Amino acid sequence: MADTTALYALRFPDGSVSLYIDEHYAQDRGIDPSKLVRIEIPREMFINGSVQEVREYVALYLETHQQQAGNA
Repeated sequence: MADTTALYALRFPDGSVSLYIDEHYAQDRGIDPSKLVRIEIPREMFINGSVQEVREYVALYLETHQQQAGNA
């Protein structure tokens, strides 16, 4: 069993984050799959964490990687 579970995320300009279980689900909701970021969520957090904890993890991940890309 993998130690992580993938979720797909979209961050909006206001900083809010929407989470999707897969690209097809996002597309069904009118989201362009090319704008999604695949993020590996630690299995323990995925199983036992609250939605808020997962959202905060994803937001921090996106913020960190966006800053790194901006500094590259």
